[in-house]
Amino acid sequence: MGGKVFFSVSMSLDGYIAPESIEDLTGPRWMRLQQWQFPLRFLRENLKLGEGGEEGRDNDIARETFERTGASVMGKRMFDAGEHAWPEEAPFHTPVFVVTHEKREPWERPGGTTFHFVNDGIESALDQAREAAGDRDVRIAGGGATILAYVNAGLIDEFSIALSPVLFGTGIRLFEGVDAGRVALEPVNAEPSPRVTHLTYAVRAQ
Repeated sequence: MGGKVFFSVSMSLDGYIAPESIEDLTGPRWMRLQQWQFPLRFLRENLKLGEGGEEGRDNDIARETFERTGASVMGKRMFDAGEHAWPEEAPFHTPVFVVTHEKREPWERPGGTTFHFVNDGIESALDQAREAAGDRDVRIAGGGATILAYVNAGLIDEFSIALSPVLFGTGIRLFEGVDAGRVALEPVNAEPSPRVTHLTYAVRAQ
């Protein structure tokens, strides 16, 4: 039996997970949102930034999220943003299935990441990711529209939010357009750290 389908994102206090413009993904608001991850030992290891970095619960959660993931799914917008920003050894180290209308041969990167381009919808991408992941979990990596599509289709089992003490004001909201009448949430865990609050929910049909 396969694992769970989940997503894990950082979110601002006013509900945003990304700026509207792809060009702003390296801007100051985005950097403040993700700031809790930058000092972590796991991040330094995964991005080959050298030794050092902080231990602690934030680091454990980042490592656990990575280790549970056997394959990832993402939308074209996230892939386009990351294609030129990720290092040559992309940080996934698993198969990644990109939901897109673009036809393209698989793109293999050093370190075990291969991007596969899926042209027949989110369910097909998830089926392929499940097969690739085996007994491990499938992560819906993003962006917001792709996560929302999986939530509204009833295909998410669980999700985690790192609630960051920043305000965006504008951008991409995590649950903008959610079919709230179909989705019930069950709290699993709430764990504060010095930088963020980690919230985990199981998803049930309503």
